[in-house]
Amino acid sequence: MTLSSLLIIILILLLICAIPSWRYSRGWGYGPSGIIGVILVVLVVLVMIGQV
Repeated sequence: MTLSSLLIIILILLLICAIPSWRYSRGWGYGPSGIIGVILVVLVVLVMIGQV
């Protein structure tokens, strides 16, 4: 397993945990999940073009 695969898996888990439907994160709004989603998209694009 490469480092980029590990980072993608960790970011996906963080994205699932930051979704505002969970009881503890309901007051956070969509900010954390949006930020993590953007980071995940950037990382996936970098992996696809071979930069990471």
